Amino acid sequence: MKNIYFISIPGAAMAMAMAAWLPLAATAADASVKRMKEGENSMKMEGKMMEDCQAMMDQKEKMKADLKVQNDEITGQVARMNRAPQDQKTELMAALLTHMVEQRIAMDARKAKMEEEMMQHMMQHMEMGRESMAQCPMMKGMKGMKGMDGKSGAAHKEHPPEKK
Repeated sequence: MKNIYFISIPGAAMAMAMAAWLPLAATAADASVKRMKEGENSMKMEGKMMEDCQAMMDQKEKMKADLKVQNDEITGQVARMNRAPQDQKTELMAALLTHMVEQRIAMDARKAKMEEEMMQHMMQHMEMGRESMAQCPMMKGMKGMKGMDGKSGAAHKEHPPEKK
């Protein structure tokens, strides 16, 4: 009987160790799988963010191109007005002024909408972390701007010692 007793103690100890280890191993495996999925989701999110960044850059470039077209139209209208006989200038000037005001109102609305979208986009980058914002193509063009290169003016100056 003594032999069975000695064999069952190590066997029982091994069984208890396995019983304690298996849930820990399963939890670690679950956590590892979860981290991998989160990493995949993060990579998908970062990929989507970069697509959004590029779409914003494209939208900004389109706005610049549209503004150039509008300026060219106005320049053409001004040239026609200047070449026109004196009796037609007032009518052409009124048409030019109306056209400029309409363009200005439309462009202001478009800029306001784009600024709101850009602020939301930047907030998403901020939620994702500093590196996410640094990778944004829009931010890369702003390196020299105050605060965009990590060297904002007053925030990093040393303060004089307090007087006692």
